[in-house]
Amino acid sequence: MPRRTAVSVLAVLGAFALTTLPAAATTTPAQIATSKTNGVTYLKSLQAADGSYAGSGLSNEWAFSAFAAAGTAAVDVTPGGDATKNARTVYRNLLATSGWPSSSPVVTDYERATLNSYAAGIDPSRVSDARNLIADIYGYWQTSEAGYFGPSANFNGTVFAALALNGAKTTAGQVRVPQALRDSIVTRIRANQHNDGGWNYSKAEGNATQLAAASDIDMTGAAMAALCVSGVPNTDTDIVQAKAFLKSKLVASSGAFSALFGVNTDSNGWAVSGLNACGINPQTGDFLTSQGKTPVDFLIAQQFNPGGGFKYLPSDTSPSAYASIDGLRAVAGAGFTATPPVPTTTGAPQWVGQTSLTSGTATKLALTVDDGAGNLKVCSVALTPTGSTTTLGAVLDAAVSAATPSGCVTAVTPSSGTGTITSLNGTANSGSNTWKVSVDGGAFATAARETTVGVGDTIAVRWGA
Repeated sequence: MPRRTAVSVLAVLGAFALTTLPAAATTTPAQIATSKTNGVTYLKSLQAADGSYAGSGLSNEWAFSAFAAAGTAAVDVTPGGDATKNARTVYRNLLATSGWPSSSPVVTDYERATLNSYAAGIDPSRVSDARNLIADIYGYWQTSEAGYFGPSANFNGTVFAALALNGAKTTAGQVRVPQALRDSIVTRIRANQHNDGGWNYSKAEGNATQLAAASDIDMTGAAMAALCVSGVPNTDTDIVQAKAFLKSKLVASSGAFSALFGVNTDSNGWAVSGLNACGINPQTGDFLTSQGKTPVDFLIAQQFNPGGGFKYLPSDTSPSAYASIDGLRAVAGAGFTATPPVPTTTGAPQWVGQTSLTSGTATKLALTVDDGAGNLKVCSVALTPTGSTTTLGAVLDAAVSAATPSGCVTAVTPSSGTGTITSLNGTANSGSNTWKVSVDGGAFATAARETTVGVGDTIAVRWGA
């Protein structure tokens, strides 16, 4: 997730002045309901006349995650009631353009889009016949540092890979990526946990100085969520340590977290979203202060009512779009994305997505190859289909020369035609240990060249019993 620029951070520091919040009881369900209603009203006001939320600079597309968390479908958000410009359709059209996101994209562009398209009710692997956001993320796998996505120095790219790949499930609610990939990312996130129990945006693994450095509230919330959506239980030692770090930063009088740049809505929002993702109640136990305050109390106190926007700093006199998104998503009980609600617009489906490949139109597919010996390969495979579907054999053949990163597939037997795959990358079937394939997180079955592969399928090939 993009952060403010250094200039913005300096401006925040220059303007920052800590103010004492008025006394308030722990936030009630009724107060949360009102906060959600008013927050949605404010976020709707951010929609441009053309129906868009995404634009230059710090994009407001994160609003889709907050809308979904608060129970509002993106397709129901329209400028002046013009359904042809509904937020979901406009966003999907943007993501499908060949020039999106830019001429020099980074992995977080695709992670952000995956989390928000999912929340908007767009299948992120099937945005169009040519746009597969899951495959786009796979293309940033670091072969020399397995488990990292994007340059390892920018650790947040790996955290948000975990959030996107695990949080953006299939439309049937299935985690679409294989366990071997989930485990590899979890290993890297654990290795970057600081001595104080938290995390920050930069890589700390293998660096004693960085591991001993103070952690960041925001990134601790995101990393906690990344572990939990990857299947790590909230009783796990690393989650318990992260929880203790956050508890140690609570301000008793307000329920705010004492962040690196002072108390603010975004830091509280990320921390609460991390707790939400881990199933940890942010209003009881360790997060109810000695003065009866909680992190949710602080967020509610930051919201203008009935306007619905949230201010970034307690001293601010106007709302911030980004703070309002982070605040609402957290108050509504979500992590960093949410399943889209059923729309109220007549005839509008909960989900939209491309249903078939287009012959002659280049596309990408997400592929993992697990040889059973710990040598996991991850790549995005480019190919141009000749029909509405393709085959596993065609994908593996394409991966030999058109995979990013390269080396995902070096050789496949048989090399043409149909039949059971007997050898891949030099590893041959042996007794009960054979090559098997799974699509979109489904059960593994015998891998055959003729196995059908559809648009946006996430393909996992594994050797083993």
